[in-house]
Amino acid sequence: MAAESSDGLPISPSEKSLTGSLVSDENEKSVSRSPSSYSIREDKWPDLVVSRPRKLDAWWLPRPRDPVIIERSNLVNISKLIVKELIETSLKYGRMLDSDHMPLQHFFIVLEHVLRHGLRPKKGLLGPKKELWDILQLVEKYCPEAQDITSSIRDLPTVRTAMGRARAWLRMALMQKKLADYLKVLIDHKDDILSEYFEPDALMMSEEAIVVMGLLVGLNVIDCNFCVKEEDLDCQQGVIDFSLYLRNSNHIPGESPDDELENDNMTTVLDQKNYIEELNRHLNATVTNLQAKVESLTTTNALMKEDLAIAKNNILSLQEENRQLKKELGIEVKDANENGKAPLKITETTAEMEELRSRLESEKKSRQDLEKELELQISMKSEMEVAMKLLEKDIHEKQDTIISLRRQLDDIKLINLEMYKKLQECEGSLKHKTELITKLEAKTLSMTESIQKMDEKCKEIDGVRSGVEERVRVLDAEAVEREARTNGVERELRLEREWRTSLQETSICNTEKISQLHQEIDQLKRVSERYLTLQEEYYALKEVCSEQERTLEELGGQLSAAKLAAAELREAADNVQQQQQQSALQEGSVAWANDRMVTQCKGCSREFNMTRRKPAVRGILVRRERGRALSRGLKGGRRKGCTIVAIVGTFSVTLAATILQPCRTQRSRRAFVTNVTCFWLVVTRWRVNTSRVFIFPQATRITEIST
Repeated sequence: MAAESSDGLPISPSEKSLTGSLVSDENEKSVSRSPSSYSIREDKWPDLVVSRPRKLDAWWLPRPRDPVIIERSNLVNISKLIVKELIETSLKYGRMLDSDHMPLQHFFIVLEHVLRHGLRPKKGLLGPKKELWDILQLVEKYCPEAQDITSSIRDLPTVRTAMGRARAWLRMALMQKKLADYLKVLIDHKDDILSEYFEPDALMMSEEAIVVMGLLVGLNVIDCNFCVKEEDLDCQQGVIDFSLYLRNSNHIPGESPDDELENDNMTTVLDQKNYIEELNRHLNATVTNLQAKVESLTTTNALMKEDLAIAKNNILSLQEENRQLKKELGIEVKDANENGKAPLKITETTAEMEELRSRLESEKKSRQDLEKELELQISMKSEMEVAMKLLEKDIHEKQDTIISLRRQLDDIKLINLEMYKKLQECEGSLKHKTELITKLEAKTLSMTESIQKMDEKCKEIDGVRSGVEERVRVLDAEAVEREARTNGVERELRLEREWRTSLQETSICNTEKISQLHQEIDQLKRVSERYLTLQEEYYALKEVCSEQERTLEELGGQLSAAKLAAAELREAADNVQQQQQQSALQEGSVAWANDRMVTQCKGCSREFNMTRRKPAVRGILVRRERGRALSRGLKGGRRKGCTIVAIVGTFSVTLAATILQPCRTQRSRRAFVTNVTCFWLVVTRWRVNTSRVFIFPQATRITEIST
């Protein structure tokens, strides 16, 4: 059975001896987990890594108030807490953990902070940025096993950033239970690899990295299952809830003794599984060592066989030489016996023979030694093959036991999960059923009360129903009568609707006609008003035209008379002029000039011509002032019933006379204003009031003025 230490790590009693034998055989650095490395009194984690000797409490002596060392110690402490909580929760809920497990998420967040602590920034604006993924890719140079992880993560379509690839790499390494080994390789080669990426005071460059490595070795007891493709590893990770790690995790209130027994059985089974896994790892290591030794022995055996073949060839060549020498020796001995000569040659041949014999004996001895060594090698090879077969059998048996234990564990987990689910379902169904029973009991009580009330109401309703039925009969008769009435009313309504529609159509047509007639009336009113104005203008123009025709007729007659009277006027002009001058001197007025002497108008200095005539009436005095009346000495012309007004110069003498015209209406007086310029104006058939003659500007139109 495996023992369990206070920090939740299962330890086997025979593991120490196994690790010691491995160290003595291979002379390599390995991981040891002795139960004496952790004490309950001292709150200190065990030294799980023995690959690097370190001084005790060397990293616990920081400089005072150094923030970098404080950061490193904080990271180490929080990683201790999270790893401890992770192992405890895995023991409690089962060793197979997925990505939804909160302590596991917290572990990856802290591990990311640990690995990125003291990472160098990029050099300059255009320099490459130092990423954790670049460091993790260097592991495959020293561990060829990591090539599968890096190549699979490079081909992931869902991960795009370097940080996401680093997170996926850490999860894959933890699933393979080689995260501690890979990071140990980085720490062992920190002078070659990590010095380029980390600051000198980073956590991975300090002694605290060994403590973190020891913590990661303890996570090999946990089985993890991640689906890296479905996780969003590019986004930022969450926040750690430290309330999970600050509570007392030794005592869980509310546990029953049955649960404790089940947990104890579960822990023992898991400890056995862990022990078998560790044993399997060590056996795999020994198998690899033995395979290396077998390979070395096979190479030495092949070399020995080659040496043996060379020695055999040498022996055969020496034997042939020996035979040849013997033959030559025998021939020479015969010759000596025959001739009795050459004693010196015989002595020489005997010496050579002795040398050859000694060489033969040495070769025989070496051959025997080689044969013995060959037999030893063959026996060792057979023993090694037997040992390998035995080890393979043991490994297969242990693998079978591990597989069976895993299956049993999976079955137990499934059974526990099913039982737990069934328990939860039963508890939920029990609660639901109890709630339903209480609700049904309350409903039954309320229903009995309501039934009693309904019975009483039913009796009352039966009494009321009889009266209502009689009333219903009466109402049915009334309803039949009303239906007949309603049918008649509906018919009348239909007729009225038809009439109404026809009247609406006629009214619409009438309104349209009325609107058209109103428009025509408005147009006719405008036309009538225009007609009245035009009629008045017509009458006025007609009167003017008739007057002008009359004046023209009179002017024609008067012109002929004026030509006849001109001679008379010329004769009487001198007399009249003298009289006027005398009268003017008497009255103090201006003297009248001689007509022959005057060629221009004194008012506007224009010459007299045929159109602009000299004044013919001597008694008119035209002055410059506008609006002043003419002289009172105005006298009429020679003809009866007419008044002649002469125009002097460019001034316009405007005749404004009050004319008593016989017209259609009584008491109507009209005054006409006309421009008379340089011609004789003869007004006949009217009496002219001379006091109403004024001088106006020349540009005066013929208008009607009120008097």
